[in-house]
Amino acid sequence: MQYSVVVFDWDGTLMDSTPSIVTAIQNACRDLDLPVPAASSASWVIGLSLDAALTKVVPDLPPSLLPRFIERYRIHYLLRDPDLRLFDGIPDLLSEWGKQGVRLAVATGKSRAGLDRVIRGFGLEGVFEATRCADETHSKPHPAMLHELMEELMVPAEEVLMIGDTSHDMRMANNAGVHGLGVTYGAHPLPELLAGEPLHVVDSVTAMREWVQPRLRG
Repeated sequence: MQYSVVVFDWDGTLMDSTPSIVTAIQNACRDLDLPVPAASSASWVIGLSLDAALTKVVPDLPPSLLPRFIERYRIHYLLRDPDLRLFDGIPDLLSEWGKQGVRLAVATGKSRAGLDRVIRGFGLEGVFEATRCADETHSKPHPAMLHELMEELMVPAEEVLMIGDTSHDMRMANNAGVHGLGVTYGAHPLPELLAGEPLHVVDSVTAMREWVQPRLRG
């Protein structure tokens, strides 16, 4: 295996945002007097597009309240902005692989506006050669994000590695014919992550680097 392109999920893989997303979903439910999902249910939908996530985690949400729910969710999420951090070791990892000539990309359940905002906020402009967001194409686990990234970067599936923290990421990778590396420090617990049939699983950013580094084509 020699990967020339590494595609990252964002939330729960690069950025420690799982608690913020879970709290925002739960608080938006409280604001609208809807049943509040358990943290485990709210974290399961992380990585999906917001519309797809809400269909699963807030099934009692009537379509007429969807715009209001999304507004309340975004308010609660932005209130936690000061708490958001990249996982320890991620900035150095991105810098190291970039200098080696590895092509970096992102496939995320975030909106385009949301991804661009955090990329600017963390000073990562120019780090990722290509990105895809859930409001631009099909939501995970549909393979469209990866297919579109491979087409844009003109790279075959065998040279692409998808790194993510959910079974949605791993299923998307498998659906696209791409290898998936799961990380256990994000939204999905190990049994759920394994259900997505990753090629391999690691439990830290350090372990991620150690597994991926010898398999890179710089």
